[in-house]
Amino acid sequence: MPPEATAASPTSERPAGSEPILRGRIVYLRPPERSDIPLFVRWLSDARTTGFLASRSPIGLAMEERWFDDVLEHHGRDRWFFVICRLEDDRPVGSLDLRDIGLTSGGAGLGIVIGDPADTSHGYGTDALAVLLDFGFGELRLERMWLDVFAFNERARHVYERLGFVHEATLRHAIFHGGRHLDLQRMAILREEWAARRAN
Repeated sequence: MPPEATAASPTSERPAGSEPILRGRIVYLRPPERSDIPLFVRWLSDARTTGFLASRSPIGLAMEERWFDDVLEHHGRDRWFFVICRLEDDRPVGSLDLRDIGLTSGGAGLGIVIGDPADTSHGYGTDALAVLLDFGFGELRLERMWLDVFAFNERARHVYERLGFVHEATLRHAIFHGGRHLDLQRMAILREEWAARRAN
């Protein structure tokens, strides 16, 4: 889902003085651009990053271009995909998305990737997720958002818990990854839980 490219590409830079619509404390969210594709490929070809994802093999430009076209077709309908950028310099540091959006039930799954391991532990993911929760519950009027996380990924689970996600189930041996079957933990947050946290 998806940097040596330390500066954002020209297409991702904000006009001087502009204010991002989906803005957090230190990051903002924007739609992907075709010029982002090489960066996504670099992120998803790094074993340090994909070790926390369900990816099994490197991603090439052709594959990512086909994926990008599919994202454009579904973006704003039954899926939303965003690039996480730093407010201070517009540099992309990751991506996140809402998918499997249930128009009747009001549920949606989400995923997040911080592309370069050097950009972890700086609060970018936490801030981006808080923005996405506000967008999903506040603008899309979702009722429930959920995610799956590897049981061994304690750091990620603590981040989700701090944001209000609750452990709902353990999916035993749900995925084969890195030569072994691994458990996934399903975590979710409801609209009323998000609203209560915002009120405090």
